[in-house]
Amino acid sequence: MEYVDGEDLASLVRRIGRLPADKGVEIARKLCAGLAAAHEKGVLHRDLKPSNIMLDARGHVLLTDFGLAGLADQLSAAEVRNGTPAYMAPEQLAGKEVTVQSDIYALGLVLYEIFTGKRPFEANSMAELVRAQTETTPVSLASLVRDLDPAVERVILRCLDPDPSRRPLSALAVAAALPGGDPLAAALAAGETPTPKMVAAAGQGLGLRPGVAVGLLALVILSLAGYYALELRRSALERMGTSYSPEVLSQKAQDLIRTLGFSDSATDQAYGFDWDQSVINYIESHDKPAPDWNKALAQRPLPLHFWYRQSPYPLTALSYHSDLLTPGVVDPTDPPPILSGMISVDLDPQGRLRYLERIPEQQQKPIATSSTQVDWRPLFAAAGLDQTQLQPAEPLQTWLATSDTRMAWTGAWPGSNRPLRVEAAALRGKPVAFSLMGPWTNPDRMPKDSTGGERVQFIVLAVLALTILFGGGWLARRNMRQGRGDRVGARRLAVWIGGAEMALWICGSHFNASTGTFGMFILAICTAVFYGCAVYALYIALEPQVRRRWPHTLISWTAILNGQWRDPIVGRDVLVGTALGIGFPVLGNAVNAALGSNAPPRLGSTDVLLGFRSTLAICFQSMPHGIRDTLVFALVLFLLRAILRNQWLAMGAFAVIFTLQTTIGSSHFVIDSLEQLIAYMLVAAAAWRFGLLALAVFILSNNTVGSMQATLHTGAWYLGNTLFLIACGLALAVWGCYTSMAGQKLWKTSLFES
Repeated sequence: MEYVDGEDLASLVRRIGRLPADKGVEIARKLCAGLAAAHEKGVLHRDLKPSNIMLDARGHVLLTDFGLAGLADQLSAAEVRNGTPAYMAPEQLAGKEVTVQSDIYALGLVLYEIFTGKRPFEANSMAELVRAQTETTPVSLASLVRDLDPAVERVILRCLDPDPSRRPLSALAVAAALPGGDPLAAALAAGETPTPKMVAAAGQGLGLRPGVAVGLLALVILSLAGYYALELRRSALERMGTSYSPEVLSQKAQDLIRTLGFSDSATDQAYGFDWDQSVINYIESHDKPAPDWNKALAQRPLPLHFWYRQSPYPLTALSYHSDLLTPGVVDPTDPPPILSGMISVDLDPQGRLRYLERIPEQQQKPIATSSTQVDWRPLFAAAGLDQTQLQPAEPLQTWLATSDTRMAWTGAWPGSNRPLRVEAAALRGKPVAFSLMGPWTNPDRMPKDSTGGERVQFIVLAVLALTILFGGGWLARRNMRQGRGDRVGARRLAVWIGGAEMALWICGSHFNASTGTFGMFILAICTAVFYGCAVYALYIALEPQVRRRWPHTLISWTAILNGQWRDPIVGRDVLVGTALGIGFPVLGNAVNAALGSNAPPRLGSTDVLLGFRSTLAICFQSMPHGIRDTLVFALVLFLLRAILRNQWLAMGAFAVIFTLQTTIGSSHFVIDSLEQLIAYMLVAAAAWRFGLLALAVFILSNNTVGSMQATLHTGAWYLGNTLFLIACGLALAVWGCYTSMAGQKLWKTSLFES
């Protein structure tokens, strides 16, 4: 070997006793770096002891004597016991195995000597040594060395745990746990790109103090309570006082169909709730000087409506209705209501008719009389209207349903006196269409003129999409060619996305006994594979760049991809992300509450109104959104940081771009822009400060809890679903709090306890 101008660690300890704490930490960190370099190549030292560690005149630490070293996957059973018994791990002494954790145990023995000048176990025979290692614990370092940093004792005792699975995963994890340890900074300073394992190990044991963890949990609980209280003030649903569940409204629709004499046998049916935003916009623009929402939402027309469809054929959706491309989701227009016998009904939350259309038979039978008087009274009664209070008008509406009679009436909505127009049609004396309209009603079968705001929004979205597509594609291709990227983590991420997509299809799709359902199953698999591949490519494009420049943002993310679910840093970032995700909406609601009763009502998700399966779909929808949006946000931030060469400028540009994309064309541009700007600045800050996992949990918890419908009515059919969503957010916070403390007690044990 090369000549070393110095001495070995064993002679130094014999000469001066224990080393000073700061010098011991310095030598320990260098020793960890050398051992980690060997392990990175798959080499086990197997004879780590003070006499095999050299210190030269310049203070460098050299790990020597690799005579017993071997490749981890090539050591035979006969070679397990090779080494110095006093510095062997219990499993090595027993002849069971020798692994990285065996070298970690030897590292702990060496560190014990460095800081105390003594060996942790003294024995006169092999049997005594085995018994001492497995049945006793070393003398506390704090009792031997005054004012020793507790972190030093904690990491050494973890290295000396008899159970290999409970020792630190790597030498880098030991270095990270030492006072002031930051192996990632050391790697970056050396011009090296830390490996994914190094990144995951860098955060091992870095959790939160019990006081901080419990404080964040208390903040989450208070935020949930505040959010619920503020939602009660803003909730449109609560102000309307809806009392009928979807099952009751579905039965009312079926009863109405039978009352009208439609005897079609229904092979399939589907229903749901929808908000009519155009009603809200009309009230805002026409109720001057400002709308009284408590009064407006207690009158007709109500912005919430319940749609019901039945068909003599299976209802198999043909299109996608969200960016997650979930197939088989039936809505009022998909599949198109064009087949004979299909019936569409819209009711308001009180069960009053708003719309009805039935597609008549394509082949009509001859009739004896040429004309039949149409009785419109059952339809007006179902709509809660007095026909005598309306005036006949020229019909202007055409229908998908063929008709030979068209009628129209005008008047005012009962209770509110807003303009009302009723259009109807009949075929051979039997009604086939009926609709209540207002000036806000837009035809849904005619092209719409896009506004300037919508065009700008489309341009911003197109630029973002093309940047991600080509920029991300180019980075992914280059990284794949150069063998970069955490492919194991990317593969696991792709599997997670694919699984969430399939679960979303199970919870959100419409099923029936037909070949169409099997076709939707095939499409669901294709969608899951597509999204998995897209996320895989996006992660391969992004991860090596972030790991090279900002590896701290990937610590908990990489740890969870490596299966280290119970690592305290994972719990820390989950707790922080949940606190941000639930805390921010409280701020937004507080701003709206400050506007008083004139603030626009919150409509909220209608999925929570449809049952537990639909509520589960909200959770499974939030998972891929959290992962996908996190990667997209991180990629855009990375590109902006590379272009602008300034972190704060990149964060500001990021917030402005996404704020414009979401608020252009809004009727409350200033308020919405301010709220969204703060939200995206929080997104950027969460990504830079706490990393990708905290950002993903931020998005996940915000989407999940934000979908609830707050209510004070304990008998409301959707209360259980709302409480389930709240419980999901609270469970994330509780798990994060518990895991981040890593078993630390909330209070110190009393000296008087036995």
